[in-house]
Amino acid sequence: MQKTKRSGLPETLGMRHDTHFVDFISKKTAAPLVRLIALDKIEPNPRQARNELGDIEELMSSIKAKGILEPIIVRPRADKYEIIAGERRFIASRNIGLKEIPCIEMSVSDNEAMEISLIENLQRKDLDIFEEADGLKVLMDTYEYSHGQISDKIGKARSTITEIINISRIPPAVRKLCQAHSLDKNRSLLIEVSKLKNEEEMLRIVENIAERGLKREDTRDLTKQLKGKDGESKKPKYYIFNYSPKEDKSYSVKIEFKKESVSRAEVIRVLEDLLNKLKQRP
Repeated sequence: MQKTKRSGLPETLGMRHDTHFVDFISKKTAAPLVRLIALDKIEPNPRQARNELGDIEELMSSIKAKGILEPIIVRPRADKYEIIAGERRFIASRNIGLKEIPCIEMSVSDNEAMEISLIENLQRKDLDIFEEADGLKVLMDTYEYSHGQISDKIGKARSTITEIINISRIPPAVRKLCQAHSLDKNRSLLIEVSKLKNEEEMLRIVENIAERGLKREDTRDLTKQLKGKDGESKKPKYYIFNYSPKEDKSYSVKIEFKKESVSRAEVIRVLEDLLNKLKQRP
């Protein structure tokens, strides 16, 4: 039997993405070209969703030892190629002195390139929540995608897309404070922060979350108090102290004080008092 001519990726070259992503890129062109391209012919994407490349030393070591296991994705731009996805692999390869790298060449529009880049990074979990929010906001504002269309493309519920896009409202100063207190990994808290109307209120709520260890439910209650029923900013009516040990997820401690402000010494006093009472019980 005569073999039919095959198109697309060679059998010896595998993609580490899930079926959703492979289906996505295969629909964009009948036969993506896979070939080696010189590094000096490749340029970064100015619309890259990721703001920080992070530590690429481990990636550089991996490429030195095993080579590039997965091609980067590029598109032709004049006499060069623009990266759609794979900028970290490109920079790591350049840093260790490689002259060329394997690439998947695709002819796609600006919005399709942005779409592919977002999906590739999201499936790798390479984007932080702010980068994801900003990227989805670009799809909406620049390329006029609806929340429903983004939901279909990204594979997340429409309500989730709306919540993530709202996080893009958080200004740089508030984002920096969230990162300083390691709150930038907690999407549910950031969603509550994004609901406030200005930077001052957002900074205030983030400081409360960090100082008092607030969970989403507590944060939601506090944002309501800050807004007030008439939408005007109000001070919180009570102070909540939360504690959840990172090393032991079997318990958490929540103490509600019947006043707005509580010092650290007061929290310690209450905890010591509680401990003494527990010791006295039979």
